[in-house]
Amino acid sequence: MTSFTLDPSPESKSVGKCLLFNWVEERATAELDNTKPRGDIHKNGHTGILTMDLSSRVQGITTVDAAFPPPKGHGVRQRGIRGELLENSLLRKISEQTHAEFNPEPPKTEYCSTTSEDYKVKGFHPVLPSPLKERDYRKDQAITFWSENHQHIQGVTAVKTRDTPFKKNATFSTPISQHMDDQPLL
Repeated sequence: MTSFTLDPSPESKSVGKCLLFNWVEERATAELDNTKPRGDIHKNGHTGILTMDLSSRVQGITTVDAAFPPPKGHGVRQRGIRGELLENSLLRKISEQTHAEFNPEPPKTEYCSTTSEDYKVKGFHPVLPSPLKERDYRKDQAITFWSENHQHIQGVTAVKTRDTPFKKNATFSTPISQHMDDQPLL
């Protein structure tokens, strides 16, 4: 039969608990476990398991990069300068053509609105009408919101004339008998 037995004996048993059938690795590191405290082993690992040269540094290359290096050139120019320039110019022209073919410029936007379509006629030039009578802006009363809407204001005395809507008015203090005499009968 085999020389290994599955029954645990005190000599082969490790200090810590191990997984089932993991006792081979436990036996391989049993003598290393006794040299350092257990916390240092868990923190730094065992020395001498991965490499025998403890002063060596970690290499900055993986096994895949070491096994499959990229192909190296001959060190001699394979094509002439003129050929490379010709190829680059053709490549640039073809890429510009394909770019223009697949990405055409957007059409020019036509801005049209209801005002321009319905109210503006080509060839029409608006002319301001001449005023019917001369106005003197220094003497005429200004047109404001309140001068136009003074009839709709609530709580204000009646306005008799348009040229003096907000001047002093004594109608509210005039006796009714005198006030009625001033107004013509209908």
